[in-house]
Amino acid sequence: MKKIMVGNHAVSWGVMLARAEVISAYPITPQTTIVEELSVLCADGRLKAKFIPVESEHSAMACCVGAAAAGVRTFTATSGQGLALMHEMLHWASGARLPIVMATVNRALGSPWNIWGEQTDSLSQRDTGWLQLYCESNQEVLDTVIQAFKIAEEISLPVMLNLDAFFLSHTAEPVEIPEQSLVDGFLPPYQPEFRLDPKNPHSFGCMTPPEYYMEFRYKIQQSMLQGKVVAQQADDAFGRVFGRKYGLIEPYRCEGADLILITSGAIASTARVVVDNLREKGRKVGMVKIRLFRPFPKEELLEILCRVEKVAVVDRNVSFGVGGIFAHEMRAALCNEKVRPAIFSYIAGLGGRDVTPQVLNDVIYQTYKRQEPEAQSVWVGMRS
Repeated sequence: MKKIMVGNHAVSWGVMLARAEVISAYPITPQTTIVEELSVLCADGRLKAKFIPVESEHSAMACCVGAAAAGVRTFTATSGQGLALMHEMLHWASGARLPIVMATVNRALGSPWNIWGEQTDSLSQRDTGWLQLYCESNQEVLDTVIQAFKIAEEISLPVMLNLDAFFLSHTAEPVEIPEQSLVDGFLPPYQPEFRLDPKNPHSFGCMTPPEYYMEFRYKIQQSMLQGKVVAQQADDAFGRVFGRKYGLIEPYRCEGADLILITSGAIASTARVVVDNLREKGRKVGMVKIRLFRPFPKEELLEILCRVEKVAVVDRNVSFGVGGIFAHEMRAALCNEKVRPAIFSYIAGLGGRDVTPQVLNDVIYQTYKRQEPEAQSVWVGMRS
């Protein structure tokens, strides 16, 4: 069945198809319609879940931590300042090895106040022990929700899926709705090895002295690295069942390229058009969309990028004092490689500003023109 729906409702329907059992949320623009739709789906009986409205995002994640510890499939959603308010509880969720799934509608952080799209909110949480996936389309959003539960429950770590505010969250596209029976076969009921149970008591999250704490962190790191393998397996299995797959990264027209554009999220759709136009003019330009950010897909990227001289990374985010976060991660991942491209970093689209074909053409032109990056990051699309 196909249905025209906005990205936020694609999240909601993905959660319904995944048969989440507890949903805890606090509304914040532009996430609000995710939990509004979920409340409707719960109220009319299409989703058999406990919907818990709370007074803050901090409390929303606290509820999810408790529900997941009790052994039920758990979901929440947030944006921008709400995600920032959750920060403490994100560490509790990953430290407790709870497979919570959260949708983040990427929104710029204040001050000044802004509700439009930017990835700095989710990327500010990159060290909290959550896997992070970035979506390009509403179809990918729905499919990634289902995959996220599969991944999270396999490695006992939480997963955050990200979609651009308004460019996806409030834009309607045709979305294929999978059959419930097929989703049930792909994602069986959650049955954790350990859970809160009065009949079989255990201690969870207790005080841990230095003699043991470091080993707990080591196990999270090993599971996070294993998450890359599990995410690829989940995507492959999803493709076999539903006929759609996305990869950890998605190369586009990279054969014979001498320059590759790196993007993530909705910008990737614009970048494909730009690449096609430049290819028609004889320019050997390719593109790679990064879908999985944590754990970082170093080997997958290196396999493609080692064959080119220049890489232009377009970041819709900023780490002040460093620059574009995706570009910074790529430099760190590739710095010890004997054969590696020059990485040119560009920051664009902050606060919801459009990243137009002209902006991407300017990025590519500037990268071709220079032998080495002129700055740590170059800001493009600025008002003159």
